[in-house]
Amino acid sequence: MSARRTGTRLLMALVGCLLLLWYLGLAAVSYWAVSVLRRSAPDLPATLVLIAVIALVTGVLSYRFGTRQLLSRLEAVELPQSHAPGFYRRLDALESQMGVDTPTVLIARLPMPNAFALGSAHNGVIVLDRSLFRLLSPDELEALVAHELAHLERHDAFVQTLAYSGFRTVAGLVFLVLAPLLLPIAGIARAIAWMRGNPASWSQTAFGRLLALIEGGVVVGFLLVTLVVRAHSRRREYAADDRAAAVTAKPIALARALRTIERAAEPPRGLLATLYVHSETEETLNRLFSTHPSTDERIERLVAQARESDAVR
Repeated sequence: MSARRTGTRLLMALVGCLLLLWYLGLAAVSYWAVSVLRRSAPDLPATLVLIAVIALVTGVLSYRFGTRQLLSRLEAVELPQSHAPGFYRRLDALESQMGVDTPTVLIARLPMPNAFALGSAHNGVIVLDRSLFRLLSPDELEALVAHELAHLERHDAFVQTLAYSGFRTVAGLVFLVLAPLLLPIAGIARAIAWMRGNPASWSQTAFGRLLALIEGGVVVGFLLVTLVVRAHSRRREYAADDRAAAVTAKPIALARALRTIERAAEPPRGLLATLYVHSETEETLNRLFSTHPSTDERIERLVAQARESDAVR
């Protein structure tokens, strides 16, 4: 029995050594890659420009292919002008007041009644759920479309994609730079755990705790960046509300549309979640990471604008 235990411990020690060698090998490769990049990289300003270009190209490609894939999955169809002449008359009137070309209007069966915009001011697409024509009055639908046109006018969807692309690019560079440090620490922690005969305890070793501390710091940094990006996303929603209210002079119509959408269905949890107008739960953490402000806050701002407009009159 003791011989079997001894054999098992020796085998686990061997696995630990092999794991350590594997992690050290990966660390050596990553260190070599970082060294090559460091030697071949230009000065700091040029390096920052190169990173920005990479993020920009990645963002453009991600946006173009992502938009096509999204629209193909929705199985949306174009809304003919002959089927909704009143809607298109209002759309033409909005375009004449805003810096956008005529967008393509698509109708789809979305997971919940809603609308979102993709593209730019000169090549935009507005996707509407079929039920909106039944749930909203013409004024409410006009105000909601004006909100989406404001997103196209400001290129919001594209800017958001670029922001996430830049975030992913920076995250990849941070991982590459830290890999020569993190991989040996992880390898030593796992090797020690195997040599002790308890592989699952690697995170409890001194090296495992050190690795968790470093990774925690990186995660906190990324969370802070995420908070900034999400806060900007909420600001662009407010800006689109303000623009729609100014163009249509109907802030209450937009407020009613938002409330109707909120009541129609629960918020979605899927691929389209970041594109929708929806009301997040009121927990502080959820609100901080939400891409949209709460519906109540948006309605309060729109009602206040209506009151100010009435007071001026």
